[in-house]
Amino acid sequence: MKTLIRILRPVLLVSVLAATETTGASAETTLFIGGAGGVYFLAEPGELVIEVEKRDRNRSDAPAELRAILAGPDRRVLQEAKIPDDGKPRGSGLGPAQRCRLSARVERKGVYVLSITVSQDRYGEHAVWGFRSNCPKYLIETARGHKDARHEEPIVLASPELPADVCFLPRRGAFSVELSGLPKGAAAPQMFDANGAVIATLDKASHEFAAKVHRDAVPWRLHFPSAQAVLNIDGVTRWEDSDLLPNIACWTPDPKSWFPWLENRWLLTPYSRTVYGQPGKQTEIALQVRNDARRERAIQLKLEFPSSAWPAKLSTESVKLGRGKAATVTVACTAPEAGQSRVCHVRATPLDDSGFSTYSTLTMKADEAPATKPLAMPLVLKPWQHENEQFGHLPDFPVENQVYFDQRNQPFILTGDGIATLRDGRWTTFKLPGLLCSKIAFDKDDTIYALTTAGLSYSTDGGRTFAACAIGRSGSFDMEEFTGHNIPDGPPPILRYTRTAKDEKLFWRALHDLELFLPKKVDGRLVMGEPILISKQCIGLASHSGIPSSVVSRGSKVHIVWGEATDPKVKVAGVPAYVATYDRETGQLGKPALVGYGAPANDIHNSPSITMDSKGYLHVLGGTHGRPFPYARSLKPNDAGAGWTEAVPAGENLNQTYIGMVCGPDDTLHSVFRLWRTGVDPFPASHYATLAYQRKRPGQPWEPPRILIVPPFSEYSVFYHRLTMDRKGRLFISYDYWSTFWFYRNDHLGRRRTVLMSPDGGDTWKLAETKNLR
Repeated sequence: MKTLIRILRPVLLVSVLAATETTGASAETTLFIGGAGGVYFLAEPGELVIEVEKRDRNRSDAPAELRAILAGPDRRVLQEAKIPDDGKPRGSGLGPAQRCRLSARVERKGVYVLSITVSQDRYGEHAVWGFRSNCPKYLIETARGHKDARHEEPIVLASPELPADVCFLPRRGAFSVELSGLPKGAAAPQMFDANGAVIATLDKASHEFAAKVHRDAVPWRLHFPSAQAVLNIDGVTRWEDSDLLPNIACWTPDPKSWFPWLENRWLLTPYSRTVYGQPGKQTEIALQVRNDARRERAIQLKLEFPSSAWPAKLSTESVKLGRGKAATVTVACTAPEAGQSRVCHVRATPLDDSGFSTYSTLTMKADEAPATKPLAMPLVLKPWQHENEQFGHLPDFPVENQVYFDQRNQPFILTGDGIATLRDGRWTTFKLPGLLCSKIAFDKDDTIYALTTAGLSYSTDGGRTFAACAIGRSGSFDMEEFTGHNIPDGPPPILRYTRTAKDEKLFWRALHDLELFLPKKVDGRLVMGEPILISKQCIGLASHSGIPSSVVSRGSKVHIVWGEATDPKVKVAGVPAYVATYDRETGQLGKPALVGYGAPANDIHNSPSITMDSKGYLHVLGGTHGRPFPYARSLKPNDAGAGWTEAVPAGENLNQTYIGMVCGPDDTLHSVFRLWRTGVDPFPASHYATLAYQRKRPGQPWEPPRILIVPPFSEYSVFYHRLTMDRKGRLFISYDYWSTFWFYRNDHLGRRRTVLMSPDGGDTWKLAETKNLR
C-alpha cells in the first residue's frame, strides 16, 4: 500500500491532503460520497492507477458488495474488482474502509471509464465510496438506479471531518442550490468562480443564482468547511430539457481535474465496432461524430494503428458541426486473410484549445460472424460487450420496433419515419403520421393497419400510400394483431383506455374506461363507428414490454381480455383478469368471465394476454408483477362465456412480468417475459432480471422457462421485449436491454434494440438478419 500511495500522492482524486493537529504532516484521506455512478478519466499514455475505497453503512441485512469496472475509450473492459460486504451487523454504523486497486497501461490518449455499483443498493444508500488516482484529469458522474419519479441525482458528501469542494458547470440561466444534512455548527458553504472570487455565502437551505451573475470563469466551486451534505443543483443534479445535457450529473472535488467532458460526451460513437467479412471483402463501417458544445466546432479525424498500417481509409479527415449537430463518417476497409483479424482506431479531436481527444476501435475479422448461426443460449451480455462485440451482430434491417408479416409473409416494421418493408430485396420506408402504437395489423385482403395520430391509418397498396379514419379523443390504444390463428375479415378491433381516476395512495392503481371500436369498410373507406363500453374498472394497459394481446377475433366473435382495479379495502388474490365476447352479428356483449387473478392486486403491470388456437379455443395468461402467470383455456371454441378451465400457474415460484404470447401452427403456446433470479451466478450477492422463454405444447403443462438473455448488471433491468410470429410459425423477439443504472445507460448513445429469432418453435435461437425475414 505504501508504494501505491507514493505513486498517487502527486494527484489525488476524490482525496484531500489534511494536516494532522499533532505533527502538521500531510496525510492522504479519502473523501467519501454517497450514491453510485462512476468516474471519467482523460488519460495520457502511461500507467493509469485507481484505488477505490468503500465503507458500509450497515443499514440493511443485504450484502453491500461493490463492483468496480475499468474500461477503455473503446469500452473494452480492462479490469474488474469487487469489494465484499464488511460482515458487520445491521445497525452497527459506518464500517471500516476496504479497498481494491485497478490499473491499465494507457497506449493512447482517451477517455477511460470507472463504473461503480453496489449489490442490492441501486440508490447508493447502503455504502459510501471514494477513490484515488494518478490521472490529473477526471470528472465524477453521480448516477443511481432509476426511480418512478422525476430524475434527480443529489450529491452526497459523507466525510464530515474534512473540508471539500464541489466543482460544476453552472446553468446559463437562473438556478437554485439546495442544501441539507449539514453538520450542526459548521460554517456556511461558499460559492466561488474559477478565479477564486466569492460569488455567495450559502447560509440558508436554498439559494438562488440569477442569470445575470457572470459565468465568465467556470467551473464554479462550492466549498464545504465540513464535507457532510446532501446537495441539489439545478442543471447539475436535476434538469430541464433546455440544459446542456439533461440527466448527467457531472462534478469534481478538484477544479484542476476539470476537462470538457460534457460537450464531448458522445463525440465519436459507437466506441467500438466488430465487423466480419470474407477475405478481401470491401466494407464500410459507419461512425457518428457529434457536437454537444454550444458553439460550432471543427472535429479532426485520423486513423491510428496498433502496429503496422493496413488498407483502411476515412471518408473525411475533418467535419464542421453546428451546436447539437451530428454527421456520419465512414471507414472503408478490407477484410484480412482467412483466420486473421485487423484493428484500427479512429481518433476524434476538436480543433480548439481544450486538449480533448479520444478514439473508437474498429475490428475487422475474416470469417463468418457467430451471429449468423444458432447461438448457445442464454446470451450472457457483459458490460459494454453486447451483441456486436461478442457475436459480430450488425442488424441489416430496421430494428426500432418489432416485425410483423402480411399474408404473403412479407415483413413490415414501424419506424420513426413511417413503415418499412422489403421492396425488390431492399428496405424501403413509406411515410406515416406519428405513431400511437407499435403494432401492425393485416386483414384477409392484406390491407395494412397502424394506429397513428391521424387515427387508424390503412393502406391497400402494400404501404405505398395511406389514408386514415379518425378515432376521436385521446387515450391509450391497442388493436388486434396476428398471434397465430386470428385473421380478421376486415379492419382490426381497437381498444381505447381512458384514465378516469388515479389512486393517490397506491402508485400502480388507476381506473380506466375500456372501450371497443369495430371499424368497418364502407364504399372503399373506413368508418370507425361508436365505441362500445367494456368496463369502467379497467386498471389500464402495460405494453412497453411484452406488448400483450388484448383482443383476438374469429368470424363475428371478438374476444377482449383486461385486468380490473379492485377496492383496496377488500383482499383479493391479485388483479382479476376478465374475458368478454362481443358478437358483431347480434351486436351483443357477453357477460365478462373471470378467468384468474394476477398477483399482486391493483398493479397496472398485470396486463393479461389472449390468443386462440387452430380450433378456436381461447388461451389466457394473467399478468403478474414478479409472480407466476396464471393460465386458463376456454371450454368451448370461440366463446368466452361457456366456461374456462381452472387457472393454474405457468410454473412454481416463477418471478414473471410482462407477457408476450403467441400460438404456433401446431397449437403450441409460446411466451416471452422478464424473469427474476436471486442469489445465483453471475450475481450471487444480489438479484437480476433475465429475458426468458416458455412454451406449452398441446395437452401438456407449461415447460420450465429457458433463459434467453442474462444482463451485464445486477439489480433492476427491463428488456422492452415484443414477441411476434410470421405466417410460417417462426418466432421473433424484438428486445432492448435497459439497466436501472443511469451511468451505464447515459454512456451509450441511442438504443440497443435488436431481434432474436427461432426457426423451429423455440428449440434454437439466433440473431436475425434480413434473410431470416423472407
